[in-house]
Amino acid sequence: MIDVVVGVLRNAQGEYLFTQRPEGKPMAGYWEFPGGKVEAGESNQQALTRELQEELGITITNGTPWRTVEHVYPHAHVLLHFIVVTTWQGEPHGREAQDLHWQTLSLTPQGEVLTPETEPILPATVPLLADLARLT
Repeated sequence: MIDVVVGVLRNAQGEYLFTQRPEGKPMAGYWEFPGGKVEAGESNQQALTRELQEELGITITNGTPWRTVEHVYPHAHVLLHFIVVTTWQGEPHGREAQDLHWQTLSLTPQGEVLTPETEPILPATVPLLADLARLT
């Protein structure tokens, strides 16, 4: 199993940042929250700080652990540590040629997430979207 940190960036407008997996990576074209593998000796917070600097060119100034989810993909068995980030320094930009999109998550009256503009979304993330929509 691979430990992975996931940065759930939420801006002041209540939008979440999704990044699109670039060509050449497993599940290319899928949208996800940014993040990556936890290296040996790193805490989840240290790994997230490193990953978001490498991927987005930002320095996070806070991070609140939110959920941990285990998921088996065809290419990997992962333990995803979701961390909500609401403040950072710098303007997020794709340093790995990935597309970025800020997305509002809204619920129907029945409590289901309205279809996000960023589809497809990585399968491990989809079940969490309704709970994230309730955070804003």
